[in-house]
Amino acid sequence: MISLLHVSDLHFGPPHHPEVARALHAFAHRLQADCIVASGDFTQRATEEQFAEARAFLNTLPSVPLIVTPGNHDVPLMRIAERVLDPYRYYRKHILPELDTVTDIPGARIVAINSTAPLKATVNGRIHQWQIDFAREAFQGIADETYRIVVAHHNFAPPPDWEGADAMPQARRALDAFTAMRVDLILGGHLHRAYIGNSLDVYAGADREHGIVIAQSGTTTSRRGRAREREKNSLNVLKLDDKHIRITHYMYFDDAGDFLPTSRHLFYRRGRPPLDDEGEVTKALWMDDRKEVRDAAV
Repeated sequence: MISLLHVSDLHFGPPHHPEVARALHAFAHRLQADCIVASGDFTQRATEEQFAEARAFLNTLPSVPLIVTPGNHDVPLMRIAERVLDPYRYYRKHILPELDTVTDIPGARIVAINSTAPLKATVNGRIHQWQIDFAREAFQGIADETYRIVVAHHNFAPPPDWEGADAMPQARRALDAFTAMRVDLILGGHLHRAYIGNSLDVYAGADREHGIVIAQSGTTTSRRGRAREREKNSLNVLKLDDKHIRITHYMYFDDAGDFLPTSRHLFYRRGRPPLDDEGEVTKALWMDDRKEVRDAAV
C-alpha cells in the first residue's frame, strides 16, 4: 500500500491562510504518508519573500519524499524583464533547482513536469513534446506493477463545472501519450476546486479501456477557492495498492478547525477490474447488481 498526501496552490502572500496552514501541518503529521505532492503555486506573486515563507513551511512537514512542480503564480507576472530573462530564479533558489524531475518511492515512479510557460501563457499552461519524451524515457523499463504517476500544475481536463479554465492546449495529445505509457495517475492543481475522475470522462482517446485517473486538488491554504469551493480549502489523500486507487477528498471546515473527508473515490487500476482465470472479478469491492439479482432469483 502506497499513501500519498496531495496538496496544491498554497499561495504564500496576501491570499495565504495561516490558520488553515497550521491545520495542514497537523494533518500531514497525523497522516504519516509515504510521500507528499505539492502541485504548484507556492506563492502569489513569485517574490523572494513569499518563496522563503513557502520553503519555511515545507520544511515543517514530515520528512518524506516531497514532489514539487512550479505553478503559473511561481513565475513573475508584472516584472516583465525577470519573467523573460530568469523566471524561475527564486523557485530554483528556495523550492527546487530542477523544474522537471523523476522520483522513485517504493512501488511508484513519479514524474513531475513543469507546465508553466512564462513567454507564451501567463495563466494557462503548456506541455511540450520533449517533456512527453522525458516522461516516456522515465517510465521505460520499470516493472509493470510499479505505479506510473505524472504531476503537473495545470489541468489536462476541464474543471467539474465546465466554466472557464479550459484544459491545457494539446492536453489530448499528452493524454494519448500517457495512456500509451500506461500512466496510472495524474495529479495537479490550478483550478482552485477539486476534480477526481478518469481521463475517459472527458476524452475517449485512442484507447478506451485504459483510462488515467486524474486528481486535481483545490487550493489547500489560500482564500482563492473558486466555484463550489469558493473560499474553501481542500486536499486529497491517495491509497494505492496493486489493483486499486482510492482517493479521499478533504475540505477544511472552520467549526472543526480541521480537514474533514467529504467524498471517497475508488478506481480499478488502469480502468478495468482484474479478472481471474475464469473471467470473474478477482476481488469485488462493491456489490455487483447482476449477481444480486441472480442470487435473489435462486
